[in-house]
Amino acid sequence: EPLKYFLTTAPEEATLEQLVFVTKMRWRIERDYQDLKQEFGLGHYEGRGWRGFHHHATLSIAAYGFLMAQRLRMQSGGHGKKNFLERALPALPSDYIPRGSPARSAPRS
Repeated sequence: EPLKYFLTTAPEEATLEQLVFVTKMRWRIERDYQDLKQEFGLGHYEGRGWRGFHHHATLSIAAYGFLMAQRLRMQSGGHGKKNFLERALPALPSDYIPRGSPARSAPRS
């Protein structure tokens, strides 16, 4: 007997596996949002403007993403886990000049 019921607007041809997947993704999103509010101060913004809130939320989400990537990378024996993060950093082109470096500054007379 089911313990919970869900209303959905999914198409009729959606399989039970697809519905379960979407429901589990909702749980993950809610958990991430809770972590952002508790651990990274997403709910602590007390300003009035959209721009300030947007900057605050962007920095909170960036910090959360960085720390989650570090946690996944540092897990020992995590290679078998389905959400283990393992990416090779792309190589920089030989003519790459970092933004703000003296090579990009305007000449002074």
